[in-house]
Amino acid sequence: MKIAITERLELWKVSLDDAPFFYELMNSPSWIKYIGDRGVSDLDKARTHLNNTILKSYKCDGFGFYKALLTTEGLKPIGIAGLVRRDFLDDIDMGFAFLPEYEGQGYGFESSAAILKIAAHDFGLKRISAMIDPANAKSIHLIKKLGFDFAKIIRPYDDEEKLMLFKKQL
Repeated sequence: MKIAITERLELWKVSLDDAPFFYELMNSPSWIKYIGDRGVSDLDKARTHLNNTILKSYKCDGFGFYKALLTTEGLKPIGIAGLVRRDFLDDIDMGFAFLPEYEGQGYGFESSAAILKIAAHDFGLKRISAMIDPANAKSIHLIKKLGFDFAKIIRPYDDEEKLMLFKKQL
């Protein structure tokens, strides 16, 4: 189901049929480095991950992550952008990730700007958060370009990893 159209992209809801794309995306070098290895080592694990995360989020919250499809390449999936509820955050978290060959071309900004509009207009959200690895300079630049402000350093998980938390009023 299509949820938004931008200049070069269409954002669609994810389905189990997207497991091959998610397998590729979640095993890309940037995903592993900045988001982390989620153990998606085959298509069955990709389907299980989708069921337990994105598809569950659609059912529970009415929103989630959406695949970004490139209109100039026959609606080829090139990345994701979307919203997720995290128990340890006061606000809904926005995130994005793209296949390596599509990074740095403005697709993250384009898709995230559409997600921010949907967050405000369709879901009535007043504020959004974004967590970013401090080493991920490109994502920090993008989130600032979208109007987010740095809030604080957090340790959301049981490990020692520190993340930067940004916030934006909608």
